[in-house]
Amino acid sequence: MEWFTAPDYWLSRLVFQRALAVVYLVAFLTALRQFRALIGERGMLPVPRYTARVPFRRAPSLFHLRYTDRFFAGCAWAGCAVSAGLAAGVDGLLPLWAAMLLWLVPWLLYLSVVTVGQTWYAFGWESLLLETGFLAVFLGNDEVAPPVLVLFLLRWLLFRVEFGAGLIKMRGDPCWRRLTCLDHHHETQPMPGPLSRFFHLLPRPVHRVEVAANHVTQLVVPFALFAPQPVATAAAGLMAATQAWLVLSGNFAWLNWLTIVLALSAVRFPGSAPSFPGTPLWYEALVLAVAALLVFLSHRPVLNMLSPRQVMNRSYDPLRLVNTYGAFGSVNRVRYEVVIEGTADPVAREDSVWREYEFRGKPGDPRRRPRQFAPYHLRLDWLMWFAALSPAYAAPWFGALVERLLENDRDTLRLLRHSPFGPDTPPRYVRARLFRYRFAHRDERRATGAWWVRTVVREYLPPTRLSAPAPDRAPERGPGAGPDRAP
Repeated sequence: MEWFTAPDYWLSRLVFQRALAVVYLVAFLTALRQFRALIGERGMLPVPRYTARVPFRRAPSLFHLRYTDRFFAGCAWAGCAVSAGLAAGVDGLLPLWAAMLLWLVPWLLYLSVVTVGQTWYAFGWESLLLETGFLAVFLGNDEVAPPVLVLFLLRWLLFRVEFGAGLIKMRGDPCWRRLTCLDHHHETQPMPGPLSRFFHLLPRPVHRVEVAANHVTQLVVPFALFAPQPVATAAAGLMAATQAWLVLSGNFAWLNWLTIVLALSAVRFPGSAPSFPGTPLWYEALVLAVAALLVFLSHRPVLNMLSPRQVMNRSYDPLRLVNTYGAFGSVNRVRYEVVIEGTADPVAREDSVWREYEFRGKPGDPRRRPRQFAPYHLRLDWLMWFAALSPAYAAPWFGALVERLLENDRDTLRLLRHSPFGPDTPPRYVRARLFRYRFAHRDERRATGAWWVRTVVREYLPPTRLSAPAPDRAPERGPGAGPDRAP
């Protein structure tokens, strides 16, 4: 079938596959460095506890068969190794069937992580990576020209990412329709970057232009992805440029980076295509079957986009094959941060010496400039942003975090930038306070050197200590050992 392949997109496929493999590598490295404290055997939300109550059919994962921290680390290392090999082009040295199986490995491994990752992995970019990675399995290698149907499905995915995000904004917070959301968003976003303050302090007319340009890029330009070339390339380039602007303005894990990677699949790079041998019949049949399945499954995201009660970032099947996307349907006007402090004093009082725990990415010390972490994802820092919005968001894990700080748990402290207590001198009490943060104005920055100005709002968690151990045994350290509030 001559229509089945598009040889002119061979370089687009090559660039897309290598870039996607790099995103995979970042995702596995993120999991490897953080899993013990978050979902490990002694983590805040342990995988074994989750798999004991959630069946395999709802959360398909290798870890239903067996879970140990060593096994998880082995899977994450395997994901890193395969991703690095794919980034280096190993799939091009293999037969077509072997290359497809190699691309299937990181998808299966990362699916196993996401489905048991619970709230730590409940982000749209996790499903986006899995949906993109599944399509990459069927793109082929140097033995065949890129299949048209898979290229179309990649554009369809990019369309849903952008158009869904645009619709959720227009249906959500009125500030998107009034073009005023960016008066606040750069300051109140989950994890600002080093240039976020600069973006926030831009004149308000510039913010209006930003919002209007965003609406055009997300609500109009996506339709041009299905136009003939070079219109589709221009549309993809415009989307990539908009995502690069978002990369500069904040830290959104690999969401923007992966969207750029998707846009690359729609770009037709100049250059003559190499000659490809004939396409195997089994490959054509497999791609046709997969494409038919994914088109059928797309009806739910389409209905969601058409619904006035559109939801963001929902998966409709346990394999995350076709999902719905969107972000920031509402924008906070004020930034709140939960600041965690500890004291070594035997009795917790307001005038005790309280020392602050510093997180890697979220705002803490007002004099510390926000840093660039994306595409690396600081999961605890992101969840702390949600915790500041409402304690209900933090209910499943915040108590466990406090407990581990009281224990000076090594794996938990590795998630932080700085602990004010030595490894052998844990705090006696830990408390949390809610602060309001805002970016320092230019004159405040010159006068104080601070990037942020913060004021106390209220107590978030009163001084808390570990439960007193029974006289005849050591203190409990498992998930059931909870902290007590000070009398």
